[in-house]
Amino acid sequence: MPPHLSADRPAAQPPRPGAVDALISQTRRLRGEVDAVRQGAPEDGTDPAGRWQRALCDLALHQLSDLDEHLAQLRDGPPPAPAEPTVSPAPAARPASSAGSLLSRVGSAEWNLLTDEATWSGELQQILGRDASVPALPLDELPSLVHDEDRPLLTAMVTDCLIDGKPIDGEFRILRPDGELRTVHMMGEPVLDADGSTASMWAVLRDVSELRRHRRTVRETRDSLRRHRDRAHTEHRLAVELQEAVLPPWRGPLRLPRQGPGTLDLAARYLPASMSRLIGGDWYDALELPGGDTLLSVGDLTGRGVTVASGVATLVGALRGMAVTGAEPGRCMGWLNHMLDASVQPALGSAVSCRYRPGTRTLSWAQAGHPAPLLFRDGTGRMLAAPDGVLLGATSGADYGQAEETLVQGDLLLLYTDGLVPGHSGTAAVRRLLDLAPRLDGARTAQDCVRTVVEEFGESEREDNACVLVARVMS
Repeated sequence: MPPHLSADRPAAQPPRPGAVDALISQTRRLRGEVDAVRQGAPEDGTDPAGRWQRALCDLALHQLSDLDEHLAQLRDGPPPAPAEPTVSPAPAARPASSAGSLLSRVGSAEWNLLTDEATWSGELQQILGRDASVPALPLDELPSLVHDEDRPLLTAMVTDCLIDGKPIDGEFRILRPDGELRTVHMMGEPVLDADGSTASMWAVLRDVSELRRHRRTVRETRDSLRRHRDRAHTEHRLAVELQEAVLPPWRGPLRLPRQGPGTLDLAARYLPASMSRLIGGDWYDALELPGGDTLLSVGDLTGRGVTVASGVATLVGALRGMAVTGAEPGRCMGWLNHMLDASVQPALGSAVSCRYRPGTRTLSWAQAGHPAPLLFRDGTGRMLAAPDGVLLGATSGADYGQAEETLVQGDLLLLYTDGLVPGHSGTAAVRRLLDLAPRLDGARTAQDCVRTVVEEFGESEREDNACVLVARVMS
């Protein structure tokens, strides 16, 4: 189709070949860089951020490939017209974004309003899935190829072009004879005669189905990523609220029992992981029991987020209820093990449960796969000898031993969860904590002791959450 001189703008000057070659080189270099980014993107389909990144790269590659081919055609000029019509069957498979000829995606058409003749390029026939030997449709029959929902749009664009002289620039869907639905982008202008009347209309139609598919993928993955982030934010907020409801909100010293001799000075702290925003399963608790005894406990439940926060709430509530009935720590551990083992969502947990009797200053305690409490006295510290006890939920019908320790005035008991000492566990972590004995001996309150532990270990980068609870025998 020969180029037309539009009524409202002069003809464009042909580009310089050197400038076009430079643009082609830049486009290909950029396409290679984008492809490198795409290959480095995560391929895990379950990651919304990874899917969104790969979709954006696919879209960019598709557009850069089209730009490369457009520039090449601009440099080389239009292809020679075929000597005779040829039949080009529609491709059986959808072309990939980086393959296929530009000529298979861009076609042209002209409608002469005076003679009612229509001229279509072979490429347009191929886009529409029609045999190249079939005559082109007149302008008034063009809507028959368009999807029912898009026909009003095409009619409005053509009417504005023919009556008001407005350029055509819009997209609509066409239904090919083979049943495939494709999206085309149509750009065109009216061609005026010497009197300024519209003599014909010309248009260039481009198959943008693949481009729109990529854009749709980007939009869907972006929306999925937004929903994922919103859901994660909601779950995090819920987990924090559950945790705050379970962990005692101590803002100062706590003394139990509140009345009577043998008072314990208590303080505790939850230390979140710096590597993750997800709430872990670490917990601590202190409760004044009927008769003046005090329940002290710490533990750790596997998992993160709302599920584990809910599990911790259930575990702490169950332990409190058992202790209120007068059950000893060893029996409480056995019941907790049965509860986790029979849970619909099995989990593993570790815990230490202590019952302090102020009248005799006796500490009865049991553990389930958890670090034993540390006892500090007269500037030195030691780890209490642990009774038998496996992880909660690890095996059915497990038996849990129980130990007793007689405390004296001034003793300091430190309960903690794994992860308190970053980079250390087991014996190494115990050794680091026992090294704090001189500083803890000089602390006036349990709150000062917790502050000392946090200053020593809490400011470091930690991979896991942790809890520490300190109880000092005041009388």
